[in-house]
Amino acid sequence: MQTNLVKRVADNVTFVAEKIQGRLERRRMISLQSNKPAVGNVLISYVLDPFTLKPGEPIPTSHTQHWECLQMAKTFLDFGYNVDVIWFYNDTFLPKKDYAFFIETRWNLQRCIPFLNKDCVKIFHSDTAHILFHNAAEAKRLLELQERRGITLTPKRYEHPNKAIEYADCATVLGNEFTMNTFGYANKPLYRIPISAPTLYPWPENKDFAACRRNFLWFGSGGLVHKGLDLLLDAFSQMPDYHLTICGPINKEEEFETAFYKELYETPNIHTIGWVDVTSQKFLDIVNSCLGIVYPSCSEGGGGCVINCMHTGLIPIVSYESSVDISDDYGVILKENSVEEIKRTIQSISELSASQLEEMTRKSWEFARENHTREKFAQVYRETIEKIILQYGKKQELLTYV
Repeated sequence: MQTNLVKRVADNVTFVAEKIQGRLERRRMISLQSNKPAVGNVLISYVLDPFTLKPGEPIPTSHTQHWECLQMAKTFLDFGYNVDVIWFYNDTFLPKKDYAFFIETRWNLQRCIPFLNKDCVKIFHSDTAHILFHNAAEAKRLLELQERRGITLTPKRYEHPNKAIEYADCATVLGNEFTMNTFGYANKPLYRIPISAPTLYPWPENKDFAACRRNFLWFGSGGLVHKGLDLLLDAFSQMPDYHLTICGPINKEEEFETAFYKELYETPNIHTIGWVDVTSQKFLDIVNSCLGIVYPSCSEGGGGCVINCMHTGLIPIVSYESSVDISDDYGVILKENSVEEIKRTIQSISELSASQLEEMTRKSWEFARENHTREKFAQVYRETIEKIILQYGKKQELLTYV
């Protein structure tokens, strides 16, 4: 009994320590100095992880935001600005200096508006569709699941809505036309920035397209209903001759795992792997045994999972809301995102000749290589900030003398 008591005390101490550490991290600010004579200050409200790495520690590849936030800071440093970075969950930060630019991804801008210098240029950096659309789309999918299967699951991607686009002067948007249209109501200038990919893969020279024509992949992060995995499980469980491999954090959504346990673990043609490092040989082995990625998400801000898989040569079969530019010669955009449409599309793609499949794969790989790399992100982001500096610099000069 005494041992159990000691353990409970130790667990409580650990919990409190982690909670305190979390609060400190939430309120932390990283300050970076330009190597050039400073021309002003920039605040980025995004993520902190890439700025707290130990020497030699690699940038996390679990999400493109880590490298992209670091590159955004480097861009302003190169222009001669000193840069402060806070986590977008920081709920106590207030500006204590003048900022030439405030880059926002969630909630801090609307809270800090009364304390900003009036010549501050406010840029909303959108890595999701508008949160009202995002939330409503997930709720609709959950309702459809309830009607289809008679089960109610909890939203996993719900976010408290923000008004960043309404308080911003302009926005940079990672997604395509779909994502940009969800912000159109605000009538603000929108600049598209191509989402990056964490790694490049060689062309799969030895891929056997005849052998993999009936093998498909679902690869995604949290929010399994949001990202359409339930639809694929219903579809592939009715197609025993077609195989679905699942790579994602399934064990972190217990409700979903319980509801679809039979499909996930007891259906011979469905292979649940779990989360896989995209830089690993295991991931390469999986994608080289598959023909395409099927991703009927209901709302995305750039479709990073799809882009990453296109880099490996997978054919994208995705929803319009996945926010990836898809052409008929290398992919399919689902119109209904229904179980029946998914089944028809999978069967139709699989019936193409091996040479047609190889041609589609090549074009998918080439599109990703041409449009979605770290180099492309850095180039377009720099060019966009240059445009914004030129456009709003005059405003800052005028306000300086008011």
